Amino acid sequence: RLLDTGISLQQIRAAVAQLHEAGVHDLAQTTLMSDGASVYLCTSNDEVIDLVSRGQGVFGIAVGKVLTEVTSSLVDMDEHRDGATGAVDAGIDELAARRQERKSG
Repeated sequence: RLLDTGISLQQIRAAVAQLHEAGVHDLAQTTLMSDGASVYLCTSNDEVIDLVSRGQGVFGIAVGKVLTEVTSSLVDMDEHRDGATGAVDAGIDELAARRQERKSG
């Protein structure tokens, strides 16, 4: 979902690195909130409620759910890449391999 909104993997990596530098290591239990000017790190539901009740948070993302989604996407990409390596190793690009499969199947 983040990639669909225009956020790049490089931006995600930079944000995660900054969180680690700030001492946040359990990303699955955090929520990032933003009012468009600042980003707030919330580690409890009470912090999220407090921020929203003050009218500051207009965008929130539960990092744990995104972490699961990104991990799943990376696994899918690895599986796709691993499935294509046989064709590449044989000197055939992916498009040629698909054409060959269509002709024979």
